[in-house]
Amino acid sequence: MSSNPFTDHPASVGETYGQHLVAASGFGFAMILGGLACLVHGLLPFLFLRTGSNTIARLNERMVVSRRRAPVSPAFAGQRRAAQRLG
Repeated sequence: MSSNPFTDHPASVGETYGQHLVAASGFGFAMILGGLACLVHGLLPFLFLRTGSNTIARLNERMVVSRRRAPVSPAFAGQRRAAQRLG
């Protein structure tokens, strides 16, 4: 069982709670803005031609490709493997 739900996950990705809050908030705001651009593009297809796909590519680069991960405890490693099998 988790010892502290506010710090366990951030630690599993090599961040403190505050660092994770800032990073996750940045991702959230970028997704909201990218989504709004996609909605506008749907109505006015001559606007925001690449904004949605550029946002996704930039977020993928930050989250998946460039992320430095901390060493993972055996408990988190098992949870990560289980999540990967489901996802």
